[in-house]
Amino acid sequence: MRLFRFTTVPAMALAAAAFAVVAAPAQVQAQAQAQTKIAIGKVVGGNGLHIPSYVADAAGIFKQEGLEARFVSLTGKAQVTAGMSGNLDFVPIPSGGAQAALNGAEIRYIVGQSMSSQWVFVTRGDITRVEDLKGKTIGYGRLGSADYDEGATFLGRFFNMQVGKDYKVIAYQGEPERIPALLNKDIDATMVSAAHAAQAVAMGMKVIARTSDKMPRVGGSFWTMKGYAEKNPETVKRFTRAIAKAVMYIRTNKDGSMKAIKEHLGLTDDKTVAAIWDELHNVFGAELPPALFREIFESRRLDMIAENQWPKDKPLPDPEQFLLRAQLEATLKEVNYVPAKVGTN
Repeated sequence: MRLFRFTTVPAMALAAAAFAVVAAPAQVQAQAQAQTKIAIGKVVGGNGLHIPSYVADAAGIFKQEGLEARFVSLTGKAQVTAGMSGNLDFVPIPSGGAQAALNGAEIRYIVGQSMSSQWVFVTRGDITRVEDLKGKTIGYGRLGSADYDEGATFLGRFFNMQVGKDYKVIAYQGEPERIPALLNKDIDATMVSAAHAAQAVAMGMKVIARTSDKMPRVGGSFWTMKGYAEKNPETVKRFTRAIAKAVMYIRTNKDGSMKAIKEHLGLTDDKTVAAIWDELHNVFGAELPPALFREIFESRRLDMIAENQWPKDKPLPDPEQFLLRAQLEATLKEVNYVPAKVGTN
C-alpha cells in the first residue's frame, strides 16, 4: 500500500507537468492576445453609424478576439489627425480619411459598419420641408467632421443652399448638445445620426430629410494607417472579425444591442432605445461594396473641387488601392459572415 502511494504521486506529478508543458503555449498565446491594446476613435457623444463598434465592446466581442479596446472621444477632424499621427489605431471617419488619402496620406480602409448614410435633418413643427431651412440656423458638427460635411453637401448639391449664403450654421462638438439647442430655439434645425434622431422624435421633433435618400453610401467605415496594417496584420484581422461578428449580433440580439446603445450613446429611455434598434438593426454591414465604397471618394472629390482643392479635370484615382479588400473578404468568409440586407425587418 505504501509502495502504491509512493509510485502514484510521482506519476500524477509527471502527468500534471506534461499537461502544463502542452497547455503552456496555448495559455501564453491567449495571454498575449489579451494584452493586445488598441485605440479606437469615437465621436463625442457617440454616433448611430458606429453602433457595431459599441456592441463589439459592450458584448465582449473585442475581448473574445484578444483585443483590449480603448475608445478615445474626439471630433471627426481631430480623429483623422490622430489617426495619421499614430495616436489612434482605428478611425471610423471615412470621408475625412478619403480626403486625406486623396491628398497623399497612406491610409488603408479595413472594414465597414453601416450600409446607409444615416444622417437625418430634424426640426420643430413650424418647419415642414427642406426648402424652409433657407435663411434659418442649422446645428452641425465641427467643420471637417462628417456631421458637418454631409449636411453641407446634401443641401448644397441637391437644394442649392450654401453655408453662410443661404443659411447659418452653429457647430457643436457632439450630437447630444443639438437636441436641447433645438428645443430652446437656439437653432431652427439640426442634422444628427438616426440614433439621436429617434430621441428627437420622442421629444416632439420632426424629421424632414434623410441624406441616404439622395446620397447612398457606406458610413462609419474604419481605416488605419498602411504602416500599422503592415506591422500588425493579425491585430487588423482580429479587429475586422470583431466588427463583422458585432454586425451579425445586432441583427438578432435586441437586448444586448440596447445595452451597448445605452452605454455608448448615453441614452436611458428604454422605449427610445428600442425604437433605435427597431429602425437600425438591419442597416449595418461589415462589407464594403465597390460602388458604395467608391462613392465615399467621389463625393469627397466633388467637395474638394467646389473648395478649389482638386482640379476639375483631374479624375478620381482607383479607390480600391486604399482598401485591404482581399483581407476583408477572407476574414468575412472565415467568420461565416452573412451580407447585409438593407431594407428588411
